Amino acid sequence: MAGTRSSKQTVRNMLQSLAVIGIAAAVIYVFIPHDESDAPPLKTVNYSVELTTVRRAAPYPVAAPVGLPDQDKWRATSVSYDGAKDNAWHLGFLDPQNQYVAVEQSTAPTEKFVTEVSRRATKTEKSQQIAGATWTFWDGPKYDALVREDQGSTTVVTGTAPYEQLVAMAGALESKKTA
Repeated sequence: MAGTRSSKQTVRNMLQSLAVIGIAAAVIYVFIPHDESDAPPLKTVNYSVELTTVRRAAPYPVAAPVGLPDQDKWRATSVSYDGAKDNAWHLGFLDPQNQYVAVEQSTAPTEKFVTEVSRRATKTEKSQQIAGATWTFWDGPKYDALVREDQGSTTVVTGTAPYEQLVAMAGALESKKTA
């Protein structure tokens, strides 16, 4: 009988200790500041070298923004080109409100390419003239997109940014091919 009583006390003591530790942890969590906004700032990239190189390598005129409104507030965050994967060009930005906007180009079939880079957006009947070109609006669950079909390539402006910012990016694009 004595062995049962001491094992009950041991379990009871252990539960009391766990309760005290739990309360102490809760107090520390509540009263010690922990600010999630202290995340490291997103690094920006300079894409000028890649752009020059891709304009020589790609089989189509490569698009990049020139003269965006509030240009100093747009931050380039990613750049890539994959010649083996349908000559896919990607240039990613954060707009002045920290929303994502990307310029995507490829020689891949339009439907497949746009669905992939816009994360399953679907084509709508809406189109708009922007800087002299016709862009079709695609509506998506996560990203919306503006799509321009050129001879031999497709250009997509997509992201989480509002429609007005996608239009601003599309209007600022300058497409060039360098020999």
